[in-house]
Amino acid sequence: MSTAVACVTALAGVPAFADDGGDASKLSAQQLADDAKKELLDAKSLHIVLKNNSTGPADAQSPAVLDLALDQDGNCAGSLTMGTGGAKGGTVELIKRGDELWMKPNTTFWKSQVTGAAGERAAQLYNGRYVHGSANDGLLRTLGDTCDLTAFQARLDSGPSSAPPEKLTKGKETKVDGTDVVPVSGRNDGSEVVLFITSKDPHRLVRATEKMGDLKTTMTLTDYNRPVPTATPSKEDSVDVSKIQNLSPEATPPQAAAPDRAVW
Repeated sequence: MSTAVACVTALAGVPAFADDGGDASKLSAQQLADDAKKELLDAKSLHIVLKNNSTGPADAQSPAVLDLALDQDGNCAGSLTMGTGGAKGGTVELIKRGDELWMKPNTTFWKSQVTGAAGERAAQLYNGRYVHGSANDGLLRTLGDTCDLTAFQARLDSGPSSAPPEKLTKGKETKVDGTDVVPVSGRNDGSEVVLFITSKDPHRLVRATEKMGDLKTTMTLTDYNRPVPTATPSKEDSVDVSKIQNLSPEATPPQAAAPDRAVW
């Protein structure tokens, strides 16, 4: 999520909550953004789909698609696909419950994310099986950090300093995946940002896009407050992470950090 859409900075500003009776037409662009920010900060769980369609240099180590249901307790379930700019970094399925984490990389992920012969051996030995261990383990910690909704919300609420966004403008009502939304547009640190906020109360962010130069990202948010799936892999389908660590000292952890800046 290090490439997470910088779309939440635009929600910064003095809260202005109006008694609109659920009618977005009675709210300004900033008021809609404020409402959406509050809903996002209050969410106990979310389903986030982040797509990085940037056209810069090929980078197999950067996330291209992140598809995760996650909550404030650090639980998550979903997948991460690596490789931007045409690079192929492979896909890994993720499940985290409490302090335990399971990851199931495909062959391409093993070979591109674990350096040297260790990656080749891991792809042969463990393809199709989950690697299981403590979410605090060195090899798994970075992936585990991706599951932290609380950290994502903290960046949104008080993220790194940046220039204040230019005036937000409200567009005509449209639809996103069948949901009535109002687009709210603005610029933030040179980025063109569009927030798609539900027309009906509660006004929630359901999609955000960002464009700046080669950068083009889309973040879709659904399932506000819906519990993260609780199913975990069986022992028969899993292998302990210590076996991966013992493959070779060349092995390096996959890189998939949590968002390092807000998008609106």
